[in-house]
Amino acid sequence: MDAAKLIWDCWQTGKKIEKFPDDISPKTRKEAYEIQKCYEKFSNSGIVGWKIAATSVEGQNHIGVSGPLAGRILKEKVFTPKDKLNFAGNKMAVAEPEFAFKMGRTFKPRKSDYNLEEVMQAVETLHPSIEIPDSRFKNFSLVGELQLIADNACAHQFVIGPSMSDTWKALDISKHIVTISTSNNCCNKGKGSNVLGDPGIALTWLINELSKNNITLYEGMLVSTGTCAKPIEVSPGDTVNVDYGILGNMTVSFNLT
Repeated sequence: MDAAKLIWDCWQTGKKIEKFPDDISPKTRKEAYEIQKCYEKFSNSGIVGWKIAATSVEGQNHIGVSGPLAGRILKEKVFTPKDKLNFAGNKMAVAEPEFAFKMGRTFKPRKSDYNLEEVMQAVETLHPSIEIPDSRFKNFSLVGELQLIADNACAHQFVIGPSMSDTWKALDISKHIVTISTSNNCCNKGKGSNVLGDPGIALTWLINELSKNNITLYEGMLVSTGTCAKPIEVSPGDTVNVDYGILGNMTVSFNLT
């Protein structure tokens, strides 16, 4: 598909485009997700899960959409806290503190919506996640949600840590404070309720969004549910730390170039 090849080539080279040509621009959400599907084929490693963009009003305003968007997490774009990330070409230049759920069962498309209870019962583990998003569009806030879905919902790099203690199951993570800070002494605080009211609600939204678009979420996949705090600006050479309180913390560093 021409639209997918255009985005993929931009992703690999760092080039930015204005928008899709009209003849290859997606006309529906389903078409936009079909474009995303091509990235699994282009990638050497396939996908390990999904991300959710624009899970707050501020996030929706930032990228010019009316609601959340789903994107694929490519295995080749997932890093550990021990890795140093390459910053080159990232126009958004922010890091986002998130909760990521690993799923213990498969969710196939169905006519009725999945509910919060059955979704949360299927969670195997909870993980710290730092998303470093980016877009392949020069003015990502102007192109609209269909083009942004085709742009893989601004997915780029992810740092996902080991599973958190099962202590989280006894907590209301909608009220849990998360702090992201940088080596430049910048600091943003937020909490789980900034993610559609609760990260579990965001997870449920994701599963139903996939179901409506005839996409299966497979057992073992990770879902990074959206930023709990205002995204923090990062630059080459920075170190970013996310503090999850009693649930632990995670740090990632960026190369100087």
